Amino acid sequence: QVQLVESGGGLVQAGASLRLSCAASGRTISNYHIGWFRQAPGKERELVASCGTGGSNTYYADSVKGRFTISRDNAKNTVYLQMNSLKPEDTAVYYCAAPRTLYTRVTATTPIASWGQGTQVTVSS
Repeated sequence: QVQLVESGGGLVQAGASLRLSCAASGRTISNYHIGWFRQAPGKERELVASCGTGGSNTYYADSVKGRFTISRDNAKNTVYLQMNSLKPEDTAVYYCAAPRTLYTRVTATTPIASWGQGTQVTVSS
């Protein structure tokens, strides 16, 4: 099973940028689509972005489109989420996730096999 570890979160002011990393171990993730989710206090977890095995077939939630970019480096077994022009409403714990089966697109309802522990992103106004 894949183990995922997120990093790169922090406290920033509105308008700033952060890059989150999701480092995988246990097996290669090159054949897995990967998704980034977030969960704000009192809200349900939501899918923010996902990408296919080669970094294409990307999806972005409307709320982050044009500001966030998902990418991956399969040689490093790592997926990234570049977050620009951050807003207070982006404050949440961010998780990366891998589905149960290879080549399966990550959507809001895709069965997830592996979750990271999450990294906190706090954006002050």
